[in-house]
Amino acid sequence: MALATSPPEAPANGRYSSDAAGLGRLRAGAFLAPALVLIAIFLVFPALWVIYLGLTNYRLTGLAARHPQLVGLGNFGKALADGSFWSSTWLTVQFVLGSAVIGQVVLGFTIAWLLRDRTGPLKRIVEGLVILAWILPSAVVSFLWVALLDRDGGTLNLLLHTPGFGWLLDHPMLSIVVFNTWRGTAFSMMLYGAALGNVPPSHLESARLAGASSWQQLRDVVFPHIRGHILTNLLLISLWTFNDFTPFMLTAGGPDGKSEVLAVHVYKVALQGGELGVGAAVSTIILLINLVVAVFYLRLLRSKP
Repeated sequence: MALATSPPEAPANGRYSSDAAGLGRLRAGAFLAPALVLIAIFLVFPALWVIYLGLTNYRLTGLAARHPQLVGLGNFGKALADGSFWSSTWLTVQFVLGSAVIGQVVLGFTIAWLLRDRTGPLKRIVEGLVILAWILPSAVVSFLWVALLDRDGGTLNLLLHTPGFGWLLDHPMLSIVVFNTWRGTAFSMMLYGAALGNVPPSHLESARLAGASSWQQLRDVVFPHIRGHILTNLLLISLWTFNDFTPFMLTAGGPDGKSEVLAVHVYKVALQGGELGVGAAVSTIILLINLVVAVFYLRLLRSKP
């Protein structure tokens, strides 16, 4: 016998709430308001302010610091005509591809894959050491790496018996790529570790029984299951690396601009050079590049494999 159910009571105004929680638009908006205010203060307003500064001749000192004037797109033209901007852009692409897309993704997945079935102290020690590199302050880890790579008494030169070899001077980009890979691998490791836990063991066992090699199991079973996690990880670490200022603590952009990524270029133009308007224009261009990269990854994420 079917039980009779009474319809839900309508609210006093005769309208049913359209959301699953039953809050209604007004109360739901009230819950979101604090987060939206914080986003507006710390993200939207700074972005709009930087765009405005990029349209002025604002400087740190002089008359332009007190009475800035609008110059339109002149700063953008000046930034794009500067050869150091394009050099920094190319170095940033190398930095992102080397340390984020290749380094952190490969190393993070490798560690997560090797530790997926392990238990006990070894797994906790390895994960702890990797995460420690991630959570330590940038100033601390930068000092440690400068001591490691120093040409006079550096730890690496002592281990390799290569006294006087200047790693930060002779191979600045390689040094910051390896440094950032070591520093940021923890995020990829944790994300892939969680993703691999969602791969059905029965699928891997079926692939083994069918005679699939380890690479075939990864390609045909594991990667399709964690595709969304891979793209999400690539999006986040690409944007983080693209805007990373930590290389300045190792090489200060040198020698001769050979490691001057875009974040360091903005610092030198805006603060060391005093041209805040031009620096803001470069920052706006970086913001547009970030948006293009984000849209590219999101389209890949939404597309069917």
